[in-house]
Amino acid sequence: MSVRTQEKAKKRIPDAAIPALQNGDHLTRAEFERRYHAQPHLKKAELIEGVVYVPSPVGVEHSSRHATVIGWLGTYCAATPGLLLLDNATVRLDAENEVQPDAALCVAEGGQTKAVGSYLHGAPELVVEVAISSAAYDLHEKMRVYRRAGVREYVILLTLERETIWYQLDEGRYVAVAPGADGLIRSQAFPGLHFHSDKFWADDVAGLLADLRAGIATPEHEAFRQTLQSSS
Repeated sequence: MSVRTQEKAKKRIPDAAIPALQNGDHLTRAEFERRYHAQPHLKKAELIEGVVYVPSPVGVEHSSRHATVIGWLGTYCAATPGLLLLDNATVRLDAENEVQPDAALCVAEGGQTKAVGSYLHGAPELVVEVAISSAAYDLHEKMRVYRRAGVREYVILLTLERETIWYQLDEGRYVAVAPGADGLIRSQAFPGLHFHSDKFWADDVAGLLADLRAGIATPEHEAFRQTLQSSS
């Protein structure tokens, strides 16, 4: 068979001939992406330390919490030009880790990430994951990857426990941040980004956003906004 005939034969191989992604598969990033692209019906899959993770279908609880997070971050972005908000975007961290965080917030110019083709490369400044419980891989394997990659703040929302865990990177390790006396957790990476965990879990979205707008009105946020404008 000639080389040309062989090439034509290869082109006729249907996507069905490409193995489906399976939980626990050990793959290179290139092979992971090849199989992922061949499954357009699959909405989320991740490669963590070279191992494939395909989550279960998204339930109402996860979807509702996710939507609130996006609304909260979107409100902050509207008042803070120069940021990039991502919802379930593919992020290439390194050769063995390709993730799809529920939400990620990045500094668009001069930050830790850059867009290469269709994907984001590098560690977002802030990542938020909605997890079922403390047993989820978001709080174990993925957390170690995010820490090593340099994600400055990692927020895990545990729906079963109704608990918020907010980590900040400090000299290569994650330190859990406790809320202040007013119940607010204040981001270090994004000044003015305030989060009231109790109001989030009580579905008090109006209260959650009111606290955020108060953070946006602080001098710290204004200084950060001007810094972003001067670097753009």
